[in-house]
Amino acid sequence: MMLEWLHKLGLPPVASVHGVAVDVAQAGVHWLMLVLFVGWMGYFIFVLFRFRRSRNPQANYQGVKSHFSTYVEVAVVVAEAVLLLGFSIPMWRQRVEAFPSASQATVIRIVAEQFAWNIHYPGPDGIFGRTDPKLIDLTSNPLGLDRNDPNAMDDITNVNQLHLPVNKPVIIHLSSKDVIHSFGIPQMRIKQDAIPGMSVPIWFTPSVTSEEMKKKTNDDKFQYQIACAQLCGLGHYRMAGYVTIESQEAFDTWLDEQGAKAQTSGDDAFWL
Repeated sequence: MMLEWLHKLGLPPVASVHGVAVDVAQAGVHWLMLVLFVGWMGYFIFVLFRFRRSRNPQANYQGVKSHFSTYVEVAVVVAEAVLLLGFSIPMWRQRVEAFPSASQATVIRIVAEQFAWNIHYPGPDGIFGRTDPKLIDLTSNPLGLDRNDPNAMDDITNVNQLHLPVNKPVIIHLSSKDVIHSFGIPQMRIKQDAIPGMSVPIWFTPSVTSEEMKKKTNDDKFQYQIACAQLCGLGHYRMAGYVTIESQEAFDTWLDEQGAKAQTSGDDAFWL
């Protein structure tokens, strides 16, 4: 019921395993805020009427002796403690400490820059090739990938096109080349700042393919999008990436095609 209420107010549909827990916590916070708002506004109106000047021409310096307000305050503290200790902290701990094994996950590097998302797959060997700032070319090699490195020969890179298999954990090592950006996919309920000089890992498990979401939203043109949630310059508004969630078989096929394309061209394959 709570989740349906939030979704009707415009919250995007959930497309990740942990997304339901995030929505439950959000719903709890919103219901608590609604109860507090209605309660305090009702109390405020009651006080304005009960202690109006015409009824109380002289001030009463004894005050209210009832302990009702104390009980209300204790109830609010208990509700907040349940939300914090029962939902938020366990969820935060899982996202931070319970990372899946890299061998059981799809591991990707994403490097943000003004105004694009550079995406780097390690290839079949599962090892990211060496990168060197001196090799960066904004047109053909924005990541500075050293193709002479044996580990980089099978690496796959592109811009703004993220493909992921459904129902498999994804680990993303997030960084930035210039200013602070913020990586977010609303339907996956993930958001993390990309900070220059740091590699920040995040993880999630997609649970709804792009085709399934098109049917779910009744929108044939639906696409998962990577949104930059941090004002990062004049082109911030157009810093959008696109995410395709597909079956493991379709993902493997796409990965093979991109690997063959990179081998044929002898250079990185980039498109916007």
